[in-house]
Amino acid sequence: MILLAFIEFPREGVSVNASDLREVFETVLPEAALRAAVEAAGLQERERKLSAQRLLRAMVIAAATGHGGRQADVMRLYFELGAERVVRGGFYAWFGRPLEAVMECIRDRALAYGAAQPCDLPGWLGEHVRDWHIVDSSTVKLDARLKGEYPGAGDYAALKVHKRFSVGIGTAIDYHLSPAREHDAPHLTIDASWSGLGLLADLGYASLKLLRDCASHDVKYVIRLKENWKPRVQSITRGNLTRTFAADSDLDLLLADETLVLDGSVLDARVEVGQGRQRVACRLVGVPNPEGEYCFYLTNLPGVVGPRQIADLYRVRWEIESDNKLDKSCHALDQIGARTGPAVRALVHASMVSSMMVGLLAHHHRRREAPPAQANTERATAPIHPQSLARAMGSAAQSLAAALELTGAQADRRWRELAARLTHLGKDPNWRNRPSILDQLRGWRITPGRPRKARTASVVRVQAA
Repeated sequence: MILLAFIEFPREGVSVNASDLREVFETVLPEAALRAAVEAAGLQERERKLSAQRLLRAMVIAAATGHGGRQADVMRLYFELGAERVVRGGFYAWFGRPLEAVMECIRDRALAYGAAQPCDLPGWLGEHVRDWHIVDSSTVKLDARLKGEYPGAGDYAALKVHKRFSVGIGTAIDYHLSPAREHDAPHLTIDASWSGLGLLADLGYASLKLLRDCASHDVKYVIRLKENWKPRVQSITRGNLTRTFAADSDLDLLLADETLVLDGSVLDARVEVGQGRQRVACRLVGVPNPEGEYCFYLTNLPGVVGPRQIADLYRVRWEIESDNKLDKSCHALDQIGARTGPAVRALVHASMVSSMMVGLLAHHHRRREAPPAQANTERATAPIHPQSLARAMGSAAQSLAAALELTGAQADRRWRELAARLTHLGKDPNWRNRPSILDQLRGWRITPGRPRKARTASVVRVQAA
């Protein structure tokens, strides 16, 4: 018989810190707060066999396991933690309004913890704003029985998760739910709370009112030029002009008569969009993509931020698409088969909280790593990748949930072991060939690597018995 003595993981680069890992879990899922929320919602008194605290932790931690249906995964982890077994129907009966209420409390704890984190905005990203926020929605299809409560855009049931993502923190800092049939635009309101922030939004939110509200509340924005908006050019700072033109000229006419030639150089112009009192003054920048086609952006950033920087900044908007993938692919947001509104919302909150915890842990790791001391420094080690980290946490779900019940030296040792495991499994496997735009903006130079001969990543010592 062969006994595994221990596995020693490599220690190169910055590791996931055990204290950060423990802080994230114990802040979002603390024993005292869970007990108070359970008592306030009346969850525990509904079933004497229910171990509410273990159920709540299983709800969040099991989101990343991905074995099957969301409720089945929760039940599996709940029983693995030592809770008293009940029949499947009895277990599913706990997914009512009291459980939803407690999950809302956990959601609020996770959002508050995330919003309190210091921002990590590399280079010029933080020079003109406190943080950049990205807004987007993600559609989740539901059981057909819920069409009345959550009508989709077609003949199906679905809800939308409307998310506000912080670039500086690397995770959602707010979200809410609506029927999928509703349009995105009414779910974004720019008010005084946005003052000093930056907004990256896709065309689903584009409106002249949005641009005016940003100007009124000191919000910087970068947004693609909407096709039916007809910019009138007031002046051109950068671009290939063949002749003079009158202010307030239509951009399309300037291009048509070749007064303005798109020859591969960048365009930077002062324009106005809208009619009459609805007019909005802003910058229009045009940057050619690798295929030579121009992408046009509207912004109110000052001229010191060049067109190519603005194009790079809009590429940062892809971070929320990656986060949506994290929610669905790694935390089973699109695998919710519950048949009642309270059960669906409780599971959505569990998936979203689990995803936010991964984002927060990655944020702690980035801050400990810090940007390079000098720009254009070659990155030598793989960064932590949220999706890899989420899968690693899913594989350690039972150990993570059990660690929350430990104290003293035993708990310290378990969190250190878990941090080593997450460091080993949570690295980005494609960091050389597909580096993130934020990693590049942090100042790292990343040279594509050549395939290397496979080698053993862990030293495993065994003992014969």
